[in-house]
Formats: sequence, structure tokens, C-alpha cells
Amino acid sequence: MKKSLKVTDILALGFMTFAFFLGAGNIIFPPQAGQLAGENLVPAMLGFLSTGVSLPLIAIIAVAVAGGWEGMTKDLPSRVATFLAVMIFIVIGPAFAAPRAGLVAYEMGVKPFIADAGQLSLTIFSIVFFAIALFLSRSRGNLVDMVGKFLTPILFVALIMLAVSVVINPQDAIEAAKGDYIDMPFIKGFVEGYNTLDAVAALLFGMVIVDAVRSKGVSDEAATRKYLVMAGLIAAAGLAFVYISLFYLGATSVNIAAGASNGGDILAIYVAALFGPAGQIMLSLIVLLACLTTVVGLISACSEYFSSLTRWSYEKWVVLLSVTCCVVANVGLNQLIVLSLPALFALYPIAMALVILTFIRKWLPNPQMSYRVVMIVALSFSMIDAAKVSGFDVSAFRVLPLFDYGMAWLMPTFVALVITCFVGAKKAAAQQASQTA
Repeated sequence: MKKSLKVTDILALGFMTFAFFLGAGNIIFPPQAGQLAGENLVPAMLGFLSTGVSLPLIAIIAVAVAGGWEGMTKDLPSRVATFLAVMIFIVIGPAFAAPRAGLVAYEMGVKPFIADAGQLSLTIFSIVFFAIALFLSRSRGNLVDMVGKFLTPILFVALIMLAVSVVINPQDAIEAAKGDYIDMPFIKGFVEGYNTLDAVAALLFGMVIVDAVRSKGVSDEAATRKYLVMAGLIAAAGLAFVYISLFYLGATSVNIAAGASNGGDILAIYVAALFGPAGQIMLSLIVLLACLTTVVGLISACSEYFSSLTRWSYEKWVVLLSVTCCVVANVGLNQLIVLSLPALFALYPIAMALVILTFIRKWLPNPQMSYRVVMIVALSFSMIDAAKVSGFDVSAFRVLPLFDYGMAWLMPTFVALVITCFVGAKKAAAQQASQTA
């Protein structure tokens, strides 16, 4: 058995990881955030990079440290851990993230070239798009070669061309910040990073990356963890490059894209101004490849996990999930984004709490108690934020710090973590004393 990977294999693994993360939200949300941030571009961008780059990287490292999802959740009741994983997989898979990626691919990559685009064209595109994703997802052993060595380099070259053009020839001057970006740009950027879903997906993409490493003949656990971290570092560098360039694009689009309703429109208008008709083709290529590689990663991760829970094979789950994504995608992009927001605000705090607990577990006097209390608090207060974005009146909780910025969960979760450290220490000491006696 091969014990190590060649440099080209490591790069391909990193590019595959980068491609899995770089999807719909990564492309359409940074331009709008950059436009609204204006002169507060840097703090807003740093906030976005925290949830869009740093957290996914830290999550991948946490997966490596814990040895997978089971290691991360071993201090939770097994049924709770399984239920949490299933919910995350449903959200990042057939319910929201994967169909959203397909819809963005259609809206930005295909629809502009269709004169009378309607439901029929969306349905036909969905069938073709998810059929291709199904084919790529079924070939697990060749996933690194197909995605990391072929699709991603093309995608990355296109992104480099766009980034260089934006820096050399910005279309507008950077103007004043707007809305929440005036007073708290970092916090607003931090919350906007939720839209990428990457920190949540990173907890589960690790399974696909580990499987890809092992398919190359690496069986040693320490080596597998090392390559997992290396892949995360390469992916984080690529994501940071993309976000910084798209933030700057948005910040220099105030006048040229003044009437744009979302980040996708800003990007399309900007690219058309830079490159003319050829720019639309380049943008279509970027979006189609980015969304396709992300969908392949999502379907692969979901199928890998669900096949481990059931008697169904990986291949059967790939077919079922691909068909489900195709059906859900026909709901429409706007409706799907609205529906996904509550799920994002509910899941992100849980994912962040789990990652933090993983890193500090060895210092916790009573890990089981800490995990259960902290996760319950994170879930409870994240539901307040989820209810708020859903339109429910939760003004009674306005006394909570950062409530207005969608982070009401942060301080209660931190306090719960600190309390369980001390309370757990006393309980652990008492148990140790009784055992000694």
C-alpha cells in the first residue's frame, strides 16, 4: 500500500477541497457585501473571511484532530449525534445547498443566453446538470482526478483572470458604507459569511476528503490527518483569494451596478463592463464549474454518510439525492434562499460550538457535561436568531448582546462553556476523590 502522496496528488486534493467549498453562495454574496461595505471594506471583509475561510479551515482541522465526525461527537448521546449529522446533511444536501447551487448555475450561467427562459428551460437544465453531477459523484475512486486535476484548474484560471482585471481596471471609486456596515462592519460581514454554509459543510466534507486520500492507497491515520489539514490549507488560500477579489469588485461597483438587486447581478454587470459579451461567457464558465464541483462534493458527502446508516449502497444514495436535488431546484432561486436563511442561522452556531469543544476537549474536566450543556445553549439561542430572520417577533430578547446582528447565541454559549468548566471541575474532583477512597 502506498504510504504517502506525491506533490501533484496533494495539490489535486487541495484543489478538490477548494472546489467543493466554492459554490453558489461564495460567488453571489461577497460582491453585494462589498458594495454595501464601501469605505469599511476591510473590516467587513475580515468578518466575512472569518466565517467564510477561517471557520471552514478550523473545522477541517477539528475533523482531523478528532478523527472524523464520530470522534467529534463521541461525548454526545449517539442518537443526538446521528440526528445532528442527518439534519446538517439534509440542509447542505438535497434541501437547500445543492439545489441552490444548481439554481445559481442556471440563473447566471445559462438563463442570460435564453431568449424566453421559463419553467421548461429550468427543468431541462436541472435534469442535465444533476445528471452530470450524478455521474461524477458515482466515481468515488476517481473523484480527486476528475475534480482536482481537471475541473478546478479551469475554474481557478478563470477566477484569476477576473481578479486581475478588477484590480487593474476598477469600474468605480469606493464610496461610503451603507446600512449595518456603517457602525459594525466586522459583525455584519461575519454574519453574511453564514450564507456560504462552508463551516457547516466542512464538518462533513472531511469524510469525502478522507475517502479520497484512502483511495490513493494511504491507510495510516496520522498521514490521513496530515493530508486532510494540507487540503484544508490549500482550499482556505483559494477561498481567501476569491473573496478578497469579489469584495473589491463589489466595493468598486456602486455606480455601474446601482440598480442590481443581488450579488449575482452586480457580478454580471461588472463582468459585462470589463469584457463585453465575452465576459458573460467567462462568467458562465466560472459559475457553472463552481456550482457543479460543489454539488458533486455535497452529493458525495451525503451519500457516503447515509450509506453508512442504511443498507442502501453509496451508488443508490447518489441516484436518489441527485433526483431529489433536481426536483427541489425547480422551486426557484428566490424561494429557496428565503427558506434556507432560518436553517443557516440555526446550524452555524451549533457547528461553531462543536468545533470549539473539539479543540479544548482535553482540558475539559467533564467533557460529556460540557458538550451537552454548551450544545443545548447554542441550539436554544440560535433558534432565536432563526426565528428573527423568519419574520417572527422576538423583540423580547433584544436585551441579549449582538441580538440586532443575528448573533444572540454568542454570549450565552460562551458563558455556558465557562460555567461548565468550573462546575465540571468540582464534579470531576469529587468523583476522583470517591474513587481514591
